Amino acid sequence: MAVDLDLREKGAVRNGERLISDGRLFMQLLAFGGCTDPAALIKTLAGADFESVLYEDIHDPRGVALLTWSRDPNFFVGPLRKFLLAPPFGALSSKLEYSMLGRTYAIGHEPDLEAWLFEKPRLTVLNPDWPWAVWYPLRRAGAFSALAPEEQGPLLSEHGKIGHAFGEAGYAHDVRLACFGLDRNDSDFVIGLTGGELHALSACVQAMRRTQQTSRFIETMGPFFVGKAVWQSLTGTKAP
Repeated sequence: MAVDLDLREKGAVRNGERLISDGRLFMQLLAFGGCTDPAALIKTLAGADFESVLYEDIHDPRGVALLTWSRDPNFFVGPLRKFLLAPPFGALSSKLEYSMLGRTYAIGHEPDLEAWLFEKPRLTVLNPDWPWAVWYPLRRAGAFSALAPEEQGPLLSEHGKIGHAFGEAGYAHDVRLACFGLDRNDSDFVIGLTGGELHALSACVQAMRRTQQTSRFIETMGPFFVGKAVWQSLTGTKAP
């Protein structure tokens, strides 16, 4: 028997019609070592025909990471691959433990589905006032999926309220990506936190650790990439 699958992203109901999108944004973080001066990387990125963010790795004085995105996953194995194999990126060493790839998704309540899937994530990472970033993958324990929706709801709500509180206060702003089957370590989600102060991002992670969802149902988290943006395409200038 044929199964009717609907893989479209679905938002809120507006004027009696549910918002639907056939697209989503793929975002990838790639980390590198062996960079003694990011100026050459920034110059090359400034001439590229795609948007990006370049981070300096706080844990490695020769480390950087490049964040890119596209609606078409062919971009990552086509134009971006060619770009990264050429100088100056081609001379750097890859740090595969920090490679992350995910896709934006909807949970069915988004009043502006297009903005949620495409604009919010890119504007979050491109905001020059939020140069600090913490990126990490996570995997939920299988027991969470076995819970009934009415049991999952309060757990997700508790977690979400903390994220909203940090965002509304201007302390931390998140990018949430699904990476089922896309992550090399079989994670479920990729999370990106951005903000103006690093300690606020750390405090957000700390607050999330206290929730029932994290303390009971998160199986693995990390590794964590922590960095500060030195290039953001939207401003066309070096970040402060």
